[in-house]
Amino acid sequence: MEETKRQKQVAKVLLEELSDIFRREGMNMVDGGMVSISKVTITPDLLEARVHLSFFQVKDARELLTQIRERGWEWRKLLGMRVKNQLRRVPELAFFADDTMDHVFRMEEIFKQISDERKAHGNSE
Repeated sequence: MEETKRQKQVAKVLLEELSDIFRREGMNMVDGGMVSISKVTITPDLLEARVHLSFFQVKDARELLTQIRERGWEWRKLLGMRVKNQLRRVPELAFFADDTMDHVFRMEEIFKQISDERKAHGNSE
């Protein structure tokens, strides 16, 4: 189902505010790796937001995702203080790992292998 204009607007506000909260709380740089919010989607009733996190060079992404989920109430409270004049209710936050970058790196590796194989076969003929 297509997102409504209001869903997109609220998702954009949540993305900006949560990104700033993560930056201020020191969650964007963890163990030499980076955590960023890649996307926020919101349900049609605006009561639940799905926050997709991208991990780059984080040693244990699953453990970090668990820690972020455990602090979900804290993120929601901080978010509520920021958007209290823009939203009637602060949506519940659900955090998910965004593995888009993993797919990109895997595809790049496959393309590199294909290219190397073509060069090897082209040179031997």
